[in-house]
Amino acid sequence: MLRKRILSATIQDFGLESTGSGAPGDSANSMQLVSFRLAQEEYGIEITRVQEIILMGEITRVPQTPDFIKGLINLRNTVIPIVDLRRRFGQPEEKMTDETRIMVMNVSGKTIGIIVDAVSEVLRIGKDQIAPPPPTVAGLDRDYLTGLVKLEKRLLILLDMDKILTNGESVLIESL
Repeated sequence: MLRKRILSATIQDFGLESTGSGAPGDSANSMQLVSFRLAQEEYGIEITRVQEIILMGEITRVPQTPDFIKGLINLRNTVIPIVDLRRRFGQPEEKMTDETRIMVMNVSGKTIGIIVDAVSEVLRIGKDQIAPPPPTVAGLDRDYLTGLVKLEKRLLILLDMDKILTNGESVLIESL
């Protein structure tokens, strides 16, 4: 209940709109997503994975870690490792903007933050709207891509956050 209130407050604080599509009252056949931008692409993850969305703050770098691990933050006396999703996907690093956010979430049983270019909206989609990833991406070590959702004039790429990091990377993050 507290998580829903925090997310609701966060959604209002950042002016995120909630888009209803699919069957709003039937949670067995629909799901709520948080969509966010990274480079020129739009991604979505299940809202239940997100603990909170925070503004970019000071990140303490950790020596001898992969370039996609930006460092650590102290969030209400909890140390949280921060992953730059842009770098994790092999995209060039960009300058942070006023829209850059950290999405704090549970990934494989560990609380981490991921840096995204902007958080777009919360939307409800019908599970029947999810198409499998195209064969050109399936099997190319992209297990974290769970599907695509065609919206009015855009495509939303769905991510499985538990598969974003390899086992070795997860162990490294746990040791931070």
